[in-house]
Amino acid sequence: MKYAILGGSFNPIHIGHLLLAEEALSSLGYDRVILVPAFKSPLKSSAEGASPYDRMDMLAASIAGDPKLTIDNCELAREGVSYTIDTIKDITARYSPIGKPGLIIGDDLVSTFNKWRNPEEIAGLADIIIAQRFPKAEDSPDFPYPHKTLNNNIINIASQQIREKISKGEAWRYYVPLGARHIIEDRGLYGFNNAKDGAPNEPANGKDCLHEKIVNVENAVRADLDFEKFIHSRNTALLSWDLCRRFGLDSQKGYLAGIAHDMCKFLGDRELTRLAHEDGKSLSKLEQKKPALLHARASAVLLQKNFGINDRDILDAIRYHTTGFQDMNALAKVVYIADKIELSRTSIDPALREMSQNSDLDTLFSAVLNNTISYLKSRQLDISYGTKRLLAAMSNRKKT
Repeated sequence: MKYAILGGSFNPIHIGHLLLAEEALSSLGYDRVILVPAFKSPLKSSAEGASPYDRMDMLAASIAGDPKLTIDNCELAREGVSYTIDTIKDITARYSPIGKPGLIIGDDLVSTFNKWRNPEEIAGLADIIIAQRFPKAEDSPDFPYPHKTLNNNIINIASQQIREKISKGEAWRYYVPLGARHIIEDRGLYGFNNAKDGAPNEPANGKDCLHEKIVNVENAVRADLDFEKFIHSRNTALLSWDLCRRFGLDSQKGYLAGIAHDMCKFLGDRELTRLAHEDGKSLSKLEQKKPALLHARASAVLLQKNFGINDRDILDAIRYHTTGFQDMNALAKVVYIADKIELSRTSIDPALREMSQNSDLDTLFSAVLNNTISYLKSRQLDISYGTKRLLAAMSNRKKT
């Protein structure tokens, strides 16, 4: 897969950022753009008006349901000053892109690029893409490194202007995506005052398409889970989407099952047990011993109750993503695989991620399953009855 990286403070994210990402996708042939929020830029003063995690949250809310865009929180996780060279190395190692990743920078950064850490190494490890931020000046500086120029439309707005408009009570709402707007209003970011600015209520939307349900579910997951769990869920959704496309399955169903598979991870044991009982099945000895495993069953119940999802394949994929079951359908196998090897998980055998790009579904599933079992045995952890039955069934199929 071909990736491009778009980093920045995103303080806040605005429509110019998203249009820039879309133009890189459509004009330069990238498959996905990775949005990387900086913890602290080495060439900017500290971001004002929103914490790093507010900015992360606004990003996530703005791209809900869009599999062409993803977020990587590597710079937030590292904390301190964010250096682009470190991010390129990290993302290249984990994502294994086809060719070099693209690095999108604005033409306003050209004159200071030589002050970045290891600019020559950056130019060697990434394909630099210079996007237009402002109308080109006649005396614009030369850029002495290999690069491509993105002939993008110029959106004459900057995050600083938006922050100023919000603090002054001026018109600003349609410069930012709807999800980010709600977070700014709800949290009073950048000096927003609800009484002063009179934020309008959103009208109820009666549409019932799957995409809108996905967005609703993703926003709920983002609100309920901590950032690490949310990033895991969204990466699982993205890999499920990709695998479904590879194997001729419904990619929207894969994305929905992936984003919802851990939606009950924030609940305590008592509530997990109560919800799990609603699927009509008894609790196994392992589930009684470790109620946290019930988050999968509880998530399937909650998705059906609260969001009206009745598709059996989706619900089963969520219900059995921790334990497996004997007759897993193709979608359930996809979500099981994606949950185990998505990109935010560390210490994953690179061979498994390589297999996800070229192996058939059953071969990939078998490899991931056996890898998971080996891990559980190495940690002296219990293996579920469902997984044992699944292993036996696969063994019998091989014999016949």
